[in-house]
Amino acid sequence: MKRLLCFLAALLPTLAGADTVEVCYNYGCNVAAEVTFSATQLAPVEAQLRRAGEASSERLILAEVLGRLYRLAGTQTPIWRDKGGNSEDDEVEGRMDCIDHSTTTTHFLELLQARGWLRFHRVLPRQMRRRGLIFEHWTAIVESRDDGERFAVDSWFFDHGDPAAIIPLADWQDGHDPDIRHRVAEAIQEQMERQVTQ
Repeated sequence: MKRLLCFLAALLPTLAGADTVEVCYNYGCNVAAEVTFSATQLAPVEAQLRRAGEASSERLILAEVLGRLYRLAGTQTPIWRDKGGNSEDDEVEGRMDCIDHSTTTTHFLELLQARGWLRFHRVLPRQMRRRGLIFEHWTAIVESRDDGERFAVDSWFFDHGDPAAIIPLADWQDGHDPDIRHRVAEAIQEQMERQVTQ
């Protein structure tokens, strides 16, 4: 019993300041799992967001922060296997469709908001766009506190842990998806630069 109490006492500082968030995956939130972010893991997230001086810089930082939270969640769940879109990871445990992404991203955003780290935006409920009768796509939403402009926060387009796309909601609703080719070109350039420096 004494050993158990010592273990729990040692564990308390690690758990203090930790947050538990629900992540869902396997398409349509078929599986839900809780992940825990420790205070140590969240400290860099807070530091990043504190650097934002206005709404536009907060959105840029937020895109990176969401990628970081997905990577951390991927150490506790099989979502690390997820690939951008739905065609590259069919039947893989941990795959995520737009319902999984928009739900999980909203949970991450709610965590940041609850901690007071979103100073220039507020989190709104997810939204869906429809093309034709069967093509639906969901996204998380933030709204600028300055002017009320709304933005789609969409991590579905990219591989696990990549920064999320944050684009004006009106553009997203009109079908203007993020420029994936630009992200691919950036990734190739970064890889070439790493090879040169090695």
